[in-house]
Amino acid sequence: MQEKLSVALKKDNKLKAKSELLQTVKGVGVVTTYTLMAELPELGYVDNKKIAALAGVAPFCRDSGTMRGKRSTWGGRAQVRTALYMAALSASKYNPAIKIFYERLIAKGKTKKVALVACMRKLLIIMNTMVKNNEPWHSEIA
Repeated sequence: MQEKLSVALKKDNKLKAKSELLQTVKGVGVVTTYTLMAELPELGYVDNKKIAALAGVAPFCRDSGTMRGKRSTWGGRAQVRTALYMAALSASKYNPAIKIFYERLIAKGKTKKVALVACMRKLLIIMNTMVKNNEPWHSEIA
């Protein structure tokens, strides 16, 4: 997949610009960028709730009548989730905005896995907004 995308990037300036834009985020590398471009072509074209649902990082509730069930994330595209997991893991250590967000969630009592999924969602929403507005990463976005 990487070979095909790198050849396509050399031919198409629009894809190359999108790739370079996504890689301005600390924690997002070539593999994550290529995975998002190949598996999530809707990036930058749909709203934040929709993109989170497509990736499988949107919280869904299990409510029925007056019963309030547990919120959980499920569904979506597995390869995108895998790439986002690794990006969020890296960003939670090296990206100042995501690191602060992650540490705040841990301090509130969230488990590490739940906090990491929240970071995945935040990272994806930031990248969606970046592509939509054609703006590189800056910490004010987060």
